Amino acid sequence: MYLSIIFLPLLGAITAGLFGRYIGKTGAIIVTTASVFISSLFSFIVFYETVLCHSVTAFKLFTWMESNILIVSWGFLFDSLTATMLIVVTFISSLVHLYSSSYMSEDPHIPRFMAYLSLFTFFMLMLVTADNYVQMFLGWEGVGLASYLLINFWHTRIQANKAAMKAMIVNKIGDFGLSLGIAAIFFTFSTFDFSIVFNLAPLFVHENFVFLGFEVNKITLISLLLFVGAVGKSAQIGLHTWLPDAMEGPTPVSALIHAATMVTAGVFVVLRSSPILEYSNFALLIITVMGALTAFMAATIGVVQNDLKKVIAYSTCSQLGYMILACGLSNYSIGLFHLMNHAFFKALLFLSAGSVIHAMSDEQDMRKMGGLIKIVPITYVMIVIGSLALMGFPFLTGFYSKDILLELTYGTYHISGLFAYWLGTLSAFFTSFYSIRLVYLTFIKPNNSSKAIINNAHESSTVMLIPLWILGFGSIFVGFLFKDLFLGLGVDTWNNSLFQLVTHVSFFESEFLSYKVKLIPFIFSILGSLSAIIIYDFSEKKLISFNIYKKVYYLYSFFVKKWYFDNIYNNYIVNNVLYFGYHISFKLVDRGILELFGPLGIVRTLKILTEKVSNFQSGLIYHYVFMMILGTTFFVSLFLMSFYIKATLLIIIFYFFIYLINFNSKN
Repeated sequence: MYLSIIFLPLLGAITAGLFGRYIGKTGAIIVTTASVFISSLFSFIVFYETVLCHSVTAFKLFTWMESNILIVSWGFLFDSLTATMLIVVTFISSLVHLYSSSYMSEDPHIPRFMAYLSLFTFFMLMLVTADNYVQMFLGWEGVGLASYLLINFWHTRIQANKAAMKAMIVNKIGDFGLSLGIAAIFFTFSTFDFSIVFNLAPLFVHENFVFLGFEVNKITLISLLLFVGAVGKSAQIGLHTWLPDAMEGPTPVSALIHAATMVTAGVFVVLRSSPILEYSNFALLIITVMGALTAFMAATIGVVQNDLKKVIAYSTCSQLGYMILACGLSNYSIGLFHLMNHAFFKALLFLSAGSVIHAMSDEQDMRKMGGLIKIVPITYVMIVIGSLALMGFPFLTGFYSKDILLELTYGTYHISGLFAYWLGTLSAFFTSFYSIRLVYLTFIKPNNSSKAIINNAHESSTVMLIPLWILGFGSIFVGFLFKDLFLGLGVDTWNNSLFQLVTHVSFFESEFLSYKVKLIPFIFSILGSLSAIIIYDFSEKKLISFNIYKKVYYLYSFFVKKWYFDNIYNNYIVNNVLYFGYHISFKLVDRGILELFGPLGIVRTLKILTEKVSNFQSGLIYHYVFMMILGTTFFVSLFLMSFYIKATLLIIIFYFFIYLINFNSKN
C-alpha cells in the first residue's frame, strides 16, 4: 500500500503519456484520475496509521549508489509530517485531475496534459516520502521538470515559453544552493540519511569549516544553503519573480503548483530540516525576516494587479511568506497547519477562477468582467468562501492558522518577532483589500465586457463544480477539525518529525496575550475589506484624480512594477549576461579564438598550405629534383640539430656531476 501511493501516479503518467493515442482521451482521463484517487484513498489510511495510531513506517528497497563511504539507498519514510503532506498532495491532485477532465476536454492533447499532471504528482510524492537528501533532491528536480512541461503545455504561445524558461532558470539558482547544502551535509556527517544527520546535528553546533575563504559555522552554513533552495521553490523575495508568470499555463496547473505541490516543496524542506535549523539562531533570524518581507511585498503587489489569476498568484506568494515566517520562529507545526489549510482555499480560488475564465471565453482581466453574480452564482459563492478563508475571516479554515501564527509571532517578545508581526498584520490588511476587490470587480460591479461574451457565459459543468464543492467544504471546516490535532502544548502528533528546542517554545506567551493584541490582525482585515468596498463601490471615480498626486503616483508605480525586481534583473543582470554570452563567449571565444586555433583554423591552414604546395606540381623534372634535395637537406639538418642538442645536454650533465664530486670532497 505504501509504495502504491507513490507509484500509482507514475503508472498513470506512463500509460497516458506513452499509450494515450491507443487508449484515447477518455482512457487517459480514467487511468490518470483513478490512479491518483486510489493513491489519495491509501494516503488517508496511512494518515490514520501514522498520525492517529502513532505507527511510523520506514523501509529501504535496495541500494542506489555505493562508493566507499557514500551509500545512498532507495528508502521511504512515512512519519507524521509525510502523512500530512500525502493528504495535501494526493487529495488536491485528485480533485485537479477530475476538474481538468472537463476543463481541458476541448484540447486535442489532453492525454499528454493528464500524463504531465500525474508525473508532477509522482515527483512530489517522491520528494515528501524520501528518507535521505539525495532521493529528496531527485523529487525536487522532478517537480521542477514537470512544472516546466505544464507551464509550457501550450508551447505555441511565446509567453508560455518565456514563463516556463523563467521558472526553470530562477529555480536553478535555488537548486544550486540546495545542492551545495546537501554536499555540505555529506562533508560534515558523511551520510545523507535523515535519521543519522538529525541525531548527529547537536554534536556539530560549535564546529566551523572554511567556505569561500571564510570560516563559518557548519550548522549555520548548511541551514542557509538549504533555505536558498526553499527561496527558489517557495518563491520567497528575490527569487519570487517566476511565480506570477507561471500563470501562463492552464488554470488546473496553477491550482496544482500553487496549492499542493511545487511551491510547498520549499516549505517542506525547511520543515523536514527542522532538527538542523533549530541549532542555528542566525539562520532562523534570516528565515524570519525573509518570510515577513515576502508576505508584505507580495500583498502590496497583489493590490494593483488586474489579471484574475495573478492576484491569486501573489496571494500564494504572500501566504508562503507566512509559512516561512512561522518556521523561522520555530513554530513548525503552525507553518505546516497553515500549509494544509492554504492548500484547500487556494485550490478553491484557482479552480473557481478557472470556472470564471471558462465562462468568459478565456478573459482574465477583471476590469472587463463584472455582473457575473447572476451568471455563475455557484462559482461566486465558492470564490467568496475562498477569499474569506484567505483573509482569515473568523471560523473559516484560514482563521485557525493565520491568526494563531501572528499571535505566536508577537509572543516571541523579540525584535525579529515584532518586525514579522507588524509586517504580517499589514499584509493581512492588503490581503483583505485585494480579496474583496477581486470579488467586487469580477461579480458585483456593472458588467464591462462585450455582449457576445456575456451571451455565451454560463456556469461550469457538474464535473468542474464537484471539486469546488468539496474544496469549499474543506475551506470552511478543515481548520476547525484539525486544529486540536496539530496545535497546542502536549500534542504528540509529530513525534519529533518536527523538532523544536525547548528554549524556542513561545506557546505559553501567546496564550496569555491581551485580547486587544489578538484583535489587531482581525481589525486590520476588516479595515482592508471596508476600504475595498468604499473605494470600488462609492469612490471609484476619485481614484483617477487621486493618482494625480506625485507621491501617490510613485507609490502606485512602485507596486505595479512589482517593486522593480524584474527591471533590476533585466537591466543589470540579464542584459549583461546576454551581452557577455553573445559578444564575449560566442563571438570572441567560440567563433574567434576557438575557431582560429581549433579545428576550423587547422582546416583553413592546411587548405592554404596544400594549395601552395600543389603549385610545385609543375611536371618539370628539375623542380622535383630541387624539392628532393631541399627536403633531404631539411631532415638532415634537423637530425644534426637534435644530435647537437643531445650532446650539449650530456656535456652539461657530465660537468654538473664533476662539480658535485669536487664539492663533496672539499667538505
